[in-house]
Amino acid sequence: MVEPLFISPIPSDTKVGSKIKIAGAEAKHAMSVRRLQVGEAISVSDGQGQKARGKVSQLSKDYLELNVESVESIERPKPQLILVQALAKGDRDEMAVQACTELGIQTVIPWQSERSVSIWKPEKQDKHRLRWQTIATEAAKQSLRPFIPQVEKVLGTSELVERLKQFDLTLVLDPTSGTALTSVPLSSHQSIAIVVGPEGGISPEELGQFRSAGLSLVGLGSGILRTSTAGVAVVSYLQATLGNWS
Repeated sequence: MVEPLFISPIPSDTKVGSKIKIAGAEAKHAMSVRRLQVGEAISVSDGQGQKARGKVSQLSKDYLELNVESVESIERPKPQLILVQALAKGDRDEMAVQACTELGIQTVIPWQSERSVSIWKPEKQDKHRLRWQTIATEAAKQSLRPFIPQVEKVLGTSELVERLKQFDLTLVLDPTSGTALTSVPLSSHQSIAIVVGPEGGISPEELGQFRSAGLSLVGLGSGILRTSTAGVAVVSYLQATLGNWS
């Protein structure tokens, strides 16, 4: 049985034989939903690569205690994969964030594109971003990933172009592009961003801005994937091609 993963601070002096207390919402979930019992094995991560494993040694109304049997510091995967997800109607954008987190992306940038049906009004942007952050955190826990992706603030297209200049390689998904994703060299990059448009696609003006910035516009064959699945397909391809699934 795979050990469940919980997110909680790990003291810097933690070692084999130490005790870690897990409180708050994580403890409540462990006891009321997972119904953990004393003696069960679990893992704890701080969301930044520190991970401890052990067995539950104590349960109370407010917290559970872990008897640490191993501690490890996990190196952040390279290259860093960044999902730029256009806002979409319904929950399609949230589905993309969830699935891509499970596959190993490390940063999420919400994009208010010209053709996005969904709009994050200024007074509600923090609320929407927090929801995406919660989705990413839960997906990381579910997939036992020790790194929780950071959801950044929503960006318009001009702001996004400037942000993308900070990454080694940006792949803008454009079904009209004559460049196949499979033809783009991936080696030696420390960061790769994947830009996924909304339901109506990326506007010609936005594509022009991306081209002018020197970003790579790539296609995924003759079909057109939904905004909820395009990023998932590309992240899967990248992880397999980069050897992260070997």
